[in-house]
Amino acid sequence: MHCDPNAGPLSHPSAASIPAEDCCRHKHRPPQEYDALLRRLNRIEGQVRGVRGMLEKECYCTDILTQVSAIQSALSAFSRELLADHIRTCVVEDIQAGKLDVVDDLLKTVQKLMK
Repeated sequence: MHCDPNAGPLSHPSAASIPAEDCCRHKHRPPQEYDALLRRLNRIEGQVRGVRGMLEKECYCTDILTQVSAIQSALSAFSRELLADHIRTCVVEDIQAGKLDVVDDLLKTVQKLMK
């Protein structure tokens, strides 16, 4: 149910706005996981809009930089949560199915996150 590289359209309505050619793999998330991730992204989106407003209001540089730092921290927390969910579901399921190439994929992903 969780990770299906051959799955069709994503299970959530907002995902319909993503063209199929942009997504090569899909993951059907339980509603609780999906909602938690979406709440985090909505909060981050609001923070980014806030920084734009600060720039438009000609706020002081360090005040804007402080907010940018908060956004970076929020994105890092989002990434950590998503990675943990990925390991608990996709990675475990693939290893149990004998698909050990998921480990190399995971390592590449972690290396990208650590840049």
